[in-house]
Amino acid sequence: MGLAMAERLIDEGQSVCVWNRTANKAALLIEKGATQAQTPAQLIDSCDIVISMLFDDTAQKTVYEGTDGLLLAGSKTTLIVDMGTMTPDAAMTLAKTTNDAGFNFLECPVGGTVAPARAGKLLGMAGGNQKEFDRAKAVLEILCRRVELVGDVGSGASMKLAINLPLATYWEALGEALSLAIAGGVEPELAGSMMADSSGAISVAAPRIPMIVEAMGEKPTNLGPFDINGVMKDLSLMRQWAKQNGYFIPLADAAHTAYTAAADDGWGANDVALMAAWRYRKNTGA
Repeated sequence: MGLAMAERLIDEGQSVCVWNRTANKAALLIEKGATQAQTPAQLIDSCDIVISMLFDDTAQKTVYEGTDGLLLAGSKTTLIVDMGTMTPDAAMTLAKTTNDAGFNFLECPVGGTVAPARAGKLLGMAGGNQKEFDRAKAVLEILCRRVELVGDVGSGASMKLAINLPLATYWEALGEALSLAIAGGVEPELAGSMMADSSGAISVAAPRIPMIVEAMGEKPTNLGPFDINGVMKDLSLMRQWAKQNGYFIPLADAAHTAYTAAADDGWGANDVALMAAWRYRKNTGA
């Protein structure tokens, strides 16, 4: 996602400086005209706005607080925009840590994967104050088809978890639905096509149906930009936040169990849509 967003900014004429924990992953961006920082702290000294897109708390702590981390930079005028997925509590803690170090902070998790990021069609859910949102808005609008300030820090994280919950449960439900249709004698390709053309499909399903049907017959190695492991992590965050609030989210609980089983079965690095194929294969003993 970070690579795709940086590409989008470069293509739109922005001056971009990049850093990655694995330096050679930034090679494509350097070829396209980005400069490469040697440390996260150097990003702060080089940029008016730093966008952080990290997978989990461990990566976040390293990049923000580790050796030559973002928060150890001397300049304090840069705005840090974190676009990762986390719990609202984690977002508020990160904001406090960042503010205590003298920096301004905005959270803006996004809905969408690599292709929408490259096309500037993400959905942005910012949390913070109006001043910082206004400062980042022009850049965020290059990346997002819609970006809204949804509330204070933490509200963006909660909105992102809310959006990902029905998406996560959908792919498991699709696998169960296809199992029922095919068990009745419908050919897999036709069942998939009918599902994609029905009220039982989400907007991102149709282009993925052929990939799903193919994976029903042969275990795939289809690495995806939003994979089963990533959704399993997000479901864990949803369950954690629900528990803190005393809420019951039984669909998310069931989905977490299914995604964990798929990951344990060696499917974790596959595109999340292939949960549907995994469920079908489990149902049929394939």
